[in-house]
Amino acid sequence: MIESAKHGDSPVVGEETEVQDPAAREVTQGLSLRSLQTPGAIPGYHIEQCLGEGSFGSVWLARELRTGKKVAIKFYARGRGVDWSLLSREVEKLAVLYTSRNIVRLIDVAWDHDPPYFVMEYLENGSLAQKLERGRLPVEDAVRITRAMAMALVHAHGSGVLHCDLKPANVLFDASGDARLCDFGQSRLSSERTPSLGTMFYMAPEQAVLDGIPDARWDVYALGALLYQMLTGAAPGRDSDNEGRLQRAGTTEERLAEYRRILQASPPPSAHRGLPGVDQRLIQIVDRCLNRDPQARIANTQVVVDLLDQRDRARSRRPLLVLALLGPLLFLAAMFWMAESAVPSIVKKAGDNLTSQALSGDVISARILAESVHQDILSRMEELEFEASEPHVRQIIADSVGLSSEQLLTLCRENSSETGVAQNFQLLNEAKLYSAQHHKHADRSWFLTDASGRQVFRHPPADDSGKSTIGGQFHRRDYFHGMGEDLDEFTLIGSHPPRTKPGVSAAYISTATNQYAIAIAVPVWDESKTHVIGVLGRSLHLTDLLDPWEKQLQGESRPDQRFLSLVESALKPSPGRELSLLDHHWMTPANMASRKSQMESQFPPQSPGSPPIDLRVYLSSEQALLLRNDDRTGMYQDPIAAIDPQFEGDWLAAWAKVEGTKWIAVVQERRDVALKPVDDLRNVFLRSGYIAIAVFSVMLGVFWWLLRRASE
Repeated sequence: MIESAKHGDSPVVGEETEVQDPAAREVTQGLSLRSLQTPGAIPGYHIEQCLGEGSFGSVWLARELRTGKKVAIKFYARGRGVDWSLLSREVEKLAVLYTSRNIVRLIDVAWDHDPPYFVMEYLENGSLAQKLERGRLPVEDAVRITRAMAMALVHAHGSGVLHCDLKPANVLFDASGDARLCDFGQSRLSSERTPSLGTMFYMAPEQAVLDGIPDARWDVYALGALLYQMLTGAAPGRDSDNEGRLQRAGTTEERLAEYRRILQASPPPSAHRGLPGVDQRLIQIVDRCLNRDPQARIANTQVVVDLLDQRDRARSRRPLLVLALLGPLLFLAAMFWMAESAVPSIVKKAGDNLTSQALSGDVISARILAESVHQDILSRMEELEFEASEPHVRQIIADSVGLSSEQLLTLCRENSSETGVAQNFQLLNEAKLYSAQHHKHADRSWFLTDASGRQVFRHPPADDSGKSTIGGQFHRRDYFHGMGEDLDEFTLIGSHPPRTKPGVSAAYISTATNQYAIAIAVPVWDESKTHVIGVLGRSLHLTDLLDPWEKQLQGESRPDQRFLSLVESALKPSPGRELSLLDHHWMTPANMASRKSQMESQFPPQSPGSPPIDLRVYLSSEQALLLRNDDRTGMYQDPIAAIDPQFEGDWLAAWAKVEGTKWIAVVQERRDVALKPVDDLRNVFLRSGYIAIAVFSVMLGVFWWLLRRASE
């Protein structure tokens, strides 16, 4: 009774019924503002809580004192001022139908009480409307509920009662899960000639008039609409456009006319056709119940019950057909088992072994890569340390005092004159050039700063964009102070001393190439080794560190199928930003420039001093956790997939930490490409088996069809 209590005794509105006119809305608003007070003591019952309130009163949950059984008590709130013929209709019908197992039962009536009330069964398992909110029902559940409602209507029609408002909200479920019909507030005796409006999309077209004569075929149509919604998830003809048309209609008469026009213009409902489990007999029952011509519609609900029984008998004969074909089917099942169970099991095991082997190889590759990067950095760092200990480096710092940026730039050029000061600069230039000959990838630059962070030397003198940075202040850069990240642009000169230990700076995106770069830096000590007088560093692209190894790793694979990537741990991690990509196959200068342009167009700087846009690509928290706690996975999700769909899907990945840095070297390859040999093996196994199965299936299908035709 919970659902019916929500709507009261009037035709249902809104989601399932007729839109209220202004007078009805005024009544409803008054009811919604009224506090739910306990109507008073009822002899023999203890009232516990209100279940809902409608146009004529409220429904309360109560407990019978003698038995402890829960009941629903419906109170009529307006007492003696109400139309008694209207209010007594529901009680009158429930009293007539007391003996039906499929209808909510009337227990007691007290019209002389103030307020008057009647007592009904309490069904605690909710309504069909609540079940349908979660989607369509399984076919057999829909048939079971339809049968129960059809039998309830058969009993009602046999007792001379037409329900006239069958809908999901009026179908409740008892403790055993059996469906029960409720809410006879709109019902009519078969002898009555007064019209009764049902609910939109469940109401037969001939019922949607203000002078319709009640007919058993109204309930047949509503029963078909109920079955259709249980099978498909939506009432026939119900969609947002049609609901909007009904909402825009003004009066009740206009809404009814619009509803009839919708039914006339809409094609016959067909969404139930082709659904799994919906056989031809069930399709015919739905179609015949929903026939808009009442003369062509099923005449009464007893016929619906008979048709459902015929369907059950036809389905019960199916085991005989299965038994006749059991031998061939067992043989076919054995073949299918070989094709679909044994072979996939073998293939899966082979795939698992191949995945394990591939990941083991990738782990070794990742460790070699991490160690190689570490050794490359150490080698470059040792060169810097050796050069930083040379007298000419200390002399450059000493001689740069008082020199302008233009003078320093002139001294840094390789063709400068061989004066005493210029000769020291030339020696540092030669050291940089000599180093480039001993590495597979040369540094982007060598640079030297004094103890304040002022750059006094750079080779080449200008960066990739042609701009010279010589003479500029770099005291806030990580490579200068070694604090793990660059400081903001308002950092005062001298507020942080230069680094005292060699190290690798935090990665940064080069404004000239749009690629990640790093600086390897070492302190320059005075001759007594007591004070740091400057910092000597070298910068290089991270891609340059990985390129030699990536080409060896790829072998014959395409570059986008197997490659290396580099991940960096954040100095101050936050959720979702623990790890970010430093290098990846996708991160070419063109792609990074495009990403930068796109993000700048989406997030333009608010002011000249605004922080730069963060172009980093971050790993998810789940990926970060995986990379911190393991060294391989067969289900890696590439972070670049969020930017470029070609990197979507599962990857095999292995990784290793690069010693002395915050980096993680990752080796990744496409899972489907790595397992392609297994797929080829599977296809070889299955091809011949499927050919044999196909031939046998055709023969069996023909035999089955002949037996089925003979049975029908």
